[in-house]
Amino acid sequence: MIRRPVAWVVAVVLFAEAFGVAALNWFLGVVVDRQDMSLAGLDPHMMSVSSKIGGVAFGLYFALCGLVALLVALRDRPPAGFGRVLLISAAVVHALLGAFTWGLVGWTAFLFMVLVLALIVLLLMTYDRPAEPADATPAGGKSGDGSPVTSPPAPTTP
Repeated sequence: MIRRPVAWVVAVVLFAEAFGVAALNWFLGVVVDRQDMSLAGLDPHMMSVSSKIGGVAFGLYFALCGLVALLVALRDRPPAGFGRVLLISAAVVHALLGAFTWGLVGWTAFLFMVLVLALIVLLLMTYDRPAEPADATPAGGKSGDGSPVTSPPAPTTP
C-alpha cells in the first residue's frame, strides 16, 4: 500500500522543515543582534532573542509533528487523539504559510508549502477508515464462522 511510504516521507519532510525553520530564525536573530539597529523603538536584543525563541518553538512543533508521522509509519496505524489533532494543525499551518509565502517569498516557496500540505492531508486520508457499527452483519448474512446470523428476539409487551 501507499500508506507507510507516505508516512515516512511526511516524517522526513517535517524533520527537515523543523531543522530549517529553527536554523533560519536563529540566523535572523544573529543578524538582528549584530546590526544593533532598532525597529520602531524596539530593543534589538529583545528582537534577537524573540526570533531565536520563536524559531526553536516552531522547530520543536514541526519535530513533534514529524514524530507523530514517524510513529504512524512504524506502527502502520492511524494517528489517534492528540497526534491526529497535531497533524491537522500542521496542515492548517502549512495552508496559512503557503498563502503568506505566495505574496512575500514567491511561487517556489508556495509550491513547497502546498506539497507539504498535500502530503499531510494524504497521510490523514489514507489512514481514514469508514466507521462501521459494532453489530453490523457482513454481506451474505453469515457470521465469521459461517453460521447464519439471526436477529435478536423482539421484546414482548404485556
